[in-house]
Amino acid sequence: MTALLLITLVLLSSAPAYAEWVMVVGNEEAGVTVYADPDTIRRTGNLVKAWHLNDFKSEQIVQGISYLSVKAQHQYDCTTNRERILALTKFSGNMGRGKVVYKDSHARKWKPVTPGSVSHELGKMACSKK
Repeated sequence: MTALLLITLVLLSSAPAYAEWVMVVGNEEAGVTVYADPDTIRRTGNLVKAWHLNDFKSEQIVQGISYLSVKAQHQYDCTTNRERILALTKFSGNMGRGKVVYKDSHARKWKPVTPGSVSHELGKMACSKK
């Protein structure tokens, strides 16, 4: 029993912290607010990883899965202006709360970042941290 408790504590303490979400962009028309957690930005050379949160005003339904928020770890290549999602989790509640309704930890393919897009703003924020 003690070993199980110890393993649980280690696993919980190794997860990234999501305490300091900073609003990056709010789109009232689209019904979503996008946040970033600057404390999760990690740079390795020209590559930067950061966690983001999309918080929706109304329920989203994609492929039969309904959710109100998505936490995703993005990776940016600061020299070639491209990005990819490394992992994401969809939640039944706002701000990453509620039940986990979908989880995927497979890295997506790299894609170019469109100037002026939300991804551009998020990448700019992540790449500016030294």
